Amino acid sequence: MTKDDLVSAVVKSCKGDDLSKRLAGDVLSATFDAISKAIKKEKRFTYPGFGTFTVRNRKARTGRNPQTGATIKIKASKTVGFKPAPTLKGSL
Repeated sequence: MTKDDLVSAVVKSCKGDDLSKRLAGDVLSATFDAISKAIKKEKRFTYPGFGTFTVRNRKARTGRNPQTGATIKIKASKTVGFKPAPTLKGSL
């Protein structure tokens, strides 16, 4: 699903309301910005019935360059992990 598909789905689910695609897109962008800020600040964001986003640390490790086969060092980094809520997981 693309961003445009998501915006269209939100507009369609809000039938009867005067919600334009542009306004729905702005609301979704603001929502994801707020989620991103919460993850950066609190290292966690939970939405009941959907799941939890958390910051995860990756350790430094060695890897291989697929073209040359040479070993390379991959430095430690941070990423965002997602754990689905039981209700979401059960509905799959």
